[in-house]
Amino acid sequence: MKEIKSGEIKKTPFKRYLKRYGALYLMLLIPLIYFIIFKYVPMAGNILAFRRYQPGRGMFGTTWTLRYFQRFLKDPSFWQAFKNTLVISLTNLVINFPLPIIFAILANEITNKAFKKFVQTVSYMPRFISTVVVIAIMNEILSPSSGILNEILKSNGMEPIYFMNEPAFFRPLYIISEAWQYTGWTAIIYLSAITGISSDLYEAAEIDGAGKFQKIWYITIHSILPTIMVMLILNIGRLLSLGYEKILLMYTPSNSGVSDIIDTLVYRTGLMNQNYSLATAIGLFGGLIGLILVSGANRLSKKITGNSLY
Repeated sequence: MKEIKSGEIKKTPFKRYLKRYGALYLMLLIPLIYFIIFKYVPMAGNILAFRRYQPGRGMFGTTWTLRYFQRFLKDPSFWQAFKNTLVISLTNLVINFPLPIIFAILANEITNKAFKKFVQTVSYMPRFISTVVVIAIMNEILSPSSGILNEILKSNGMEPIYFMNEPAFFRPLYIISEAWQYTGWTAIIYLSAITGISSDLYEAAEIDGAGKFQKIWYITIHSILPTIMVMLILNIGRLLSLGYEKILLMYTPSNSGVSDIIDTLVYRTGLMNQNYSLATAIGLFGGLIGLILVSGANRLSKKITGNSLY
């Protein structure tokens, strides 16, 4: 019998593992490189929050200072943006977080496969529409001169309303557009979790006399609760990071009192006014608050439900 060296015994399982899963690790490199280049490397720029930046004198500023934190903490416009961010984020969380869960449960109850695929396809499609196009559609529908909604109002003897310019309609329009764009897409996660539930549980519940709503409540929701909690924690972590694209496109001087958020304030301060250090300080503050919210929500979830992100 041929003698086997100890080094070969250790290498063989690794080579087999690499041969089997090597392609998956190569695919993993793409998102890994993306996160390193666009997420981790830019973190070095946070040093500008503590340094006085002067053009032409180095990309990381000249002297150490805390003046930028003191400056925005005393600025009423920052606290207005902070309040607007919290109000929009919390409203969006309360309304749009349960919607994908409800939609996924209802879609799972559809027995006709063709109709189920149609519903899922129609609900996913808005996610692939550009935010610019979404706002353009809203502008067309809500136009005070030619919009469908205002045409209906005028036909009933009412005055046209410039919805996109009115502060009272800004938040409802934002929430509705978010629901339309992301409900079906987010429901994919919950549908995947639901398909992993054993059919034996439903059969056993049916034998015990459980009705449709009882099976949904005690089996479906209970089984996908870990997924729900993870998604909730991630959403809480993004409370102060709405993303400025849609807000900026919906922003007008008339609705600025309710539409100006931290992200748009950072955009104006950094890119338009070229005060990079102050913009970095504001963004860093929002990031730290997000980190605290994620950690707090994760700890609370682990204590109450036993499910957590880490």
